[in-house]
Amino acid sequence: MTEAELDTLCINTIRTLSIDAVQAANSGHPGTPMALAPLVYTLWNRVMRFDPKDPIWPGRDRFVLSNGHASMLLWSALHLSGTVAVNAEYERLGAPAVTLDDIRRFRQFGSKAPGHPEYHWVSGVETTTGPLGQGIATSVGMAMAQRWLANRYDQDGPALFDYDVYAVCGDGCLMEGVGSEAASLAGHLGLDRLCWIYDNNHITIEGRTEITFTEDVAMRFAAYGWKVLRVGDANDIALIEAALATFRQTRGQPTLIILDSHIGWGSPHRQDTAAAHGEPLGEDEVRLVKRAYGWPEDAKFLVPDGVRAHFDAGIGARGAAARAAWNAADAALRARSPALALEIDQMQRRELPAGWDSQLPVFTADPKGVAGRDASGQVLNLLAQSVPWLIGGSADLGSSNKTTLKYPGAGDFQPGSPGGKNLHFGIREHAMAAAVNGMALSKLRPFGATFFIFSDYARPAIRLAALMELPSLFVFTHDAMGDGEDGPTHQPIEQLASLRAMPGLTVLRPGDANEVVEAYRVALRSPHRPTAMVLSRQALPTLDRSRLAPAAGVARGAYVLADAADDAEPELILIASGSEVSLALEAHDQLVAQGVRARLVSMPSWDLFEQQTPDYRDSVLPPGARARVAIEQASAFGWERYVGAIGKVVGMQTFGASAPLAALQREFGFTVDNVVAVALSVRAAASP
Repeated sequence: MTEAELDTLCINTIRTLSIDAVQAANSGHPGTPMALAPLVYTLWNRVMRFDPKDPIWPGRDRFVLSNGHASMLLWSALHLSGTVAVNAEYERLGAPAVTLDDIRRFRQFGSKAPGHPEYHWVSGVETTTGPLGQGIATSVGMAMAQRWLANRYDQDGPALFDYDVYAVCGDGCLMEGVGSEAASLAGHLGLDRLCWIYDNNHITIEGRTEITFTEDVAMRFAAYGWKVLRVGDANDIALIEAALATFRQTRGQPTLIILDSHIGWGSPHRQDTAAAHGEPLGEDEVRLVKRAYGWPEDAKFLVPDGVRAHFDAGIGARGAAARAAWNAADAALRARSPALALEIDQMQRRELPAGWDSQLPVFTADPKGVAGRDASGQVLNLLAQSVPWLIGGSADLGSSNKTTLKYPGAGDFQPGSPGGKNLHFGIREHAMAAAVNGMALSKLRPFGATFFIFSDYARPAIRLAALMELPSLFVFTHDAMGDGEDGPTHQPIEQLASLRAMPGLTVLRPGDANEVVEAYRVALRSPHRPTAMVLSRQALPTLDRSRLAPAAGVARGAYVLADAADDAEPELILIASGSEVSLALEAHDQLVAQGVRARLVSMPSWDLFEQQTPDYRDSVLPPGARARVAIEQASAFGWERYVGAIGKVVGMQTFGASAPLAALQREFGFTVDNVVAVALSVRAAASP
């Protein structure tokens, strides 16, 4: 069989595996895999530096399937290339990442061929995709990480981090706003190791794109500063390979390859139909399509002889050689700079340097106190010096979020300064959060910051960080009504409840500067869990820990901050987070002075508290103490789990208003007098 015949055989294997899998599942999208099989084959078997025997070696090229509904493309590539599974301890298991049986059970429970690519579930998947636009936006973070890593580790020897990032996308990804934000950022930064391949097939679920999407994509990306190439025939692998070669020779610009295709390409019967995009073909159509390919019409999940061997000779051999070269470069680095080599090892295993938190401050008691954002800025500046790969920035709010790294040598990450640790995302919260995930996937410890109200814009990527179990750090300031006069558009009310509802996300709202320090300890010690750090704009009193419990209790989510003087069993419990802790402390002290056996619980994190043992939770919130009041400048939704049927919440039932903070606190009941009054009424209601 000639080389060209083997190429066609491999492409049609990808197509027919995709068709059969969708048909067996009676669910999925066969059209895009049929159209893009030549592209994926060319990328994987002719171009990419990826070793199927070691799919996590740091020097590999990255492949992102942003139009994740076409996941059968990826499952086919992983299966045919013989990519092996890697476990949570980073051990290469030797077993296939995706078996043919997984493909037979496409979209079924437990199959390693789910409906969309899922990082951490299937080895060889670089990021979870599905929500359109998130994949390409995440790929920008991967390319940012590549540039930063190469600058730090490839200066004086053979390259370790010269990998390329390929992202396949469709019309939906380019219509989504997050894709536009990410493309603009990538163009500004000149990320020349980034290549997006746009499947220009003119079809979305509702029909022809001309009903909604008529812009000139090439001109748009040229305006962003991208190099734009066009391949007019999605079946021409020579043209595809030539365009990819041009990308690899391009410097100073990311590349967009516009690939003109048709949904269901290769089928003479279902071209250009939305049905081919979003529905199984049906048994009769499957036979007709296979006949058009010269394929046995009744064969199911057929991998002909020679296909796997051809992948072994292509990506297998090329990947093994590239990894061997990388291993040699790694050995050279270990010889000339053991310290840098240790950094790479620690990064890859999501570990931290020895003594990484030894310089964190202890804030002295101060009734005037420190704003949460200011304490956060001090902590971040110290952490970034002790953890070299901790980098990050803000969505144009660095001076307000207090996230700017100001120590000597921190620098700005810009086209001419790729080693800077201050990232400037611009007013692009959607893309910032996705890029943070891309950097976390590249094993950096990144953070992105904005006002808490704009967590709504970042939410899709925060959710994906939780799904992927990434240690992405999202720093949110202006957490309640502290920005006063800006009014309800800038005062987060429902955001805390919304993020607390998200599985796998640690939400931390510290109540003073020392709780901020401990919150960062929690975040950095969480290698497989994202964190939302929710911080105040205004100064909060720094609590006197000589008479109160230590702030280390933050690690358990909630802890007893203060009890009655005789430490008697409480008859009334106040629970607060963030800026309301000091308010609750004043109310607690008044209640104790009145003879009430009151307890104050600081609860910076519901989810951490829920992870504690039942005994610990009961020791903080004794079941017999039914009189409870929660105080928080946010929606009361959810607090009923802690205050019970008798308890009450001093919280927000409406949106806020534009006024000075003190006026807002009086208007909405966040005063000592009101908290005491509510507490006494609850105590009376709970009395026998």
